[in-house]
Amino acid sequence: MRAGILGLIFCLLHPLAAAAEDRLVRIYAPDVLVETGLMQYILPRFSLKTQVRVELVGPEEAPDLSFGPQGRALFQGAGATWHVQTHGAAHPGTERFMAWLSSEVGRNTVLSFAPEGETIFAPPEAVEREVVSAAPSGNVALGLAASQQKCARCHVVERGRGVSGIGSTPSFFVLRSLPDWQDRFGAFYALNPHPAFTQIEGVTAPFPEDRPSPIHPVSLSLAEVEAVLSYVSGLEPADLGAPLQHQ
Repeated sequence: MRAGILGLIFCLLHPLAAAAEDRLVRIYAPDVLVETGLMQYILPRFSLKTQVRVELVGPEEAPDLSFGPQGRALFQGAGATWHVQTHGAAHPGTERFMAWLSSEVGRNTVLSFAPEGETIFAPPEAVEREVVSAAPSGNVALGLAASQQKCARCHVVERGRGVSGIGSTPSFFVLRSLPDWQDRFGAFYALNPHPAFTQIEGVTAPFPEDRPSPIHPVSLSLAEVEAVLSYVSGLEPADLGAPLQHQ
């Protein structure tokens, strides 16, 4: 009977332990960055804002994310440009920290760090890249078919096919009019709300068993993603009118 009671207690506490793990982010930062005091400055502010706990660990302790020369460039100072990258399967706490770091609030928190009255960190220098004009090379017919089958439940993907899409969701034609439309379509599966229900073969991690997709999942291959991009490249952008003029 005692074993049964202990088993029941474990079952009741296990979800709480898992939730606590989801709210703990293990971070590795090299000594040269830690010694500036930046981590001690920004991490408590993040935790206060989000109620997500953070813990500085060594590289051998399997951090959830790390600061260093690889990943997304966030700021420069202390003799380097600092990037951040995640390790392993992301969980809600990690995603929250990454989103906060990339937000205006997070950036301003880093850039306002001035332990002796002088700021140490600045935005990363823009990397000049040679602009190469390259049209998407996917199969347009496959892109149309994939758009009809996988995207039309939320977006209007073509003209003249009756009612489709959700009124609050932008059509492909509106998205095509945006300056960064190629980035949006090329990596749409990483942009909210898509990660909650989208799987790209060989790219995205499977949904956790305890957090399956809340709706019927959408699954595409990389060939279909490239094909959708090619299909959209041929659409006529929506005319959204002149930009708003502020007085």
